[in-house]
Amino acid sequence: MSLVACVDFGSTFTKAALVDVDDGRLLATASHRTTLDGDVLDGWEACRARLAAEHADARHADVLACSSAGGGLRIAVVGNEDLVTAEAGRRVALSSGGRVVHVAAGLLDVHRVEALRQAAPDVVLLVGGTDHGNAEVLLSSAKALARGDATTPVVVAGNIGAQDEAAAILRDAGVPHVCADNVLPRIGVLAPDSARAAIRAVFLEHVIGGKNLSSRADFTEIVRGATPDVVLDAVRLLARDAGEAGGWGDVVVVDVGGATTDVHSVVEVDPEDAGLARQVVAPTPVTRTVEGDLGMRWSAPDTVAAGREHGLVGEDEYAGLERTARRRRAMPAYLPADDARHASRERSRDERLATVAAGVALRRHAGRQQVRFGPDGRLVERTGKDLREVDLLVGSGGVLRHNGAAFARRVLEASFGYDVAGGWLLPRAPRVVVDDDYVLAAAGLLVADHPEAARALLHRLLEPKRATRHRRGTDEDMNRSMKRTHR
Repeated sequence: MSLVACVDFGSTFTKAALVDVDDGRLLATASHRTTLDGDVLDGWEACRARLAAEHADARHADVLACSSAGGGLRIAVVGNEDLVTAEAGRRVALSSGGRVVHVAAGLLDVHRVEALRQAAPDVVLLVGGTDHGNAEVLLSSAKALARGDATTPVVVAGNIGAQDEAAAILRDAGVPHVCADNVLPRIGVLAPDSARAAIRAVFLEHVIGGKNLSSRADFTEIVRGATPDVVLDAVRLLARDAGEAGGWGDVVVVDVGGATTDVHSVVEVDPEDAGLARQVVAPTPVTRTVEGDLGMRWSAPDTVAAGREHGLVGEDEYAGLERTARRRRAMPAYLPADDARHASRERSRDERLATVAAGVALRRHAGRQQVRFGPDGRLVERTGKDLREVDLLVGSGGVLRHNGAAFARRVLEASFGYDVAGGWLLPRAPRVVVDDDYVLAAAGLLVADHPEAARALLHRLLEPKRATRHRRGTDEDMNRSMKRTHR
């Protein structure tokens, strides 16, 4: 028996799963409040004690970890134009497990450099220019970064023809940096993989230790990446394996956390949709968005405000839900189960917050189809990513795991169907499962060295007892969806 403890240091809770990597069995799970008021490893030690209570050998297991504690990975993007390279950089940053805290487009003057500094990023993603195209902005931005904060690491992922000169500018100023392939080698082509790998390397080398989450050297040794980046690895494996099995090939994961709500998707892009899109940067099959203003605790008031803006929170409930949200932010470790007298009422309030967070996050992640009228008459215009034929919708996050299947279904079903208003391209009839054993992060940590164990963990999500098929819609629509499933 070969044991690995997979640990996720979250913004609110630290979660751990003990896995036998010989066969992918999940032996035990544990969670503890993330100990940001001391050493972040104190929470892990509490989890390890609980794992050992169920399986004595847990104390000797190898440890792999991911982290979003201390604010997670904060990324700033610097590019040429808002709708071209800067947008490409923003999408790559999100798929790399980070929260985009600042986007700057065009020449960096003194005021823009100061705004960038105020955003306090952990990493700057410097992009700009297609390959062997315009080099002016990339080089100018490199010079501005060299004159500014020389401690924040930079990933250079712009015009390949100007990268050596940009790297030399940063190197001469003592700015830590790494080069990657251009994220936008030509208009309409997004190439995120090289930059994503570079950002992960920078996260491990410069960011984890720099957050001062732990004074112990073993913390930096066990962390393999930012939690959202690791989870996206698992989602990619789930989509590929499910597709090969003849079923659920398009996957969306909604992870409702205390501070952020992340959405991960792996969806085959239909070439026939290209004529409807009005985007210079084309959608990619693998996408992630992180909504730093949507969450159950730290971001609860912003969740309510965003829900009101999107029409998901009515005026009649806004004031009451906003008061609840402010209380949640003031007590981020609060759980309704701890409040015996008001547990049912507070659980209902958590359900509303989770429903709003998931609903807004999915809308921001998905595309939208609208009718426009112009000189050529009526035009159907589509932006973003079409999720309508998604086959598998996975709910994650403590609020969905710990409140039962019916609670989780209500939260997720409020955000899909055949009658979603506003032209949002949201899932119509997905199979719904909940990551109640917290296997996504564990599978993502294991996929590189123990891919078969990772697959075995993910297959737990697909067990029939864990899934329900949503039944709204016409038989004709269901048949179209099933045809797509078996493409």
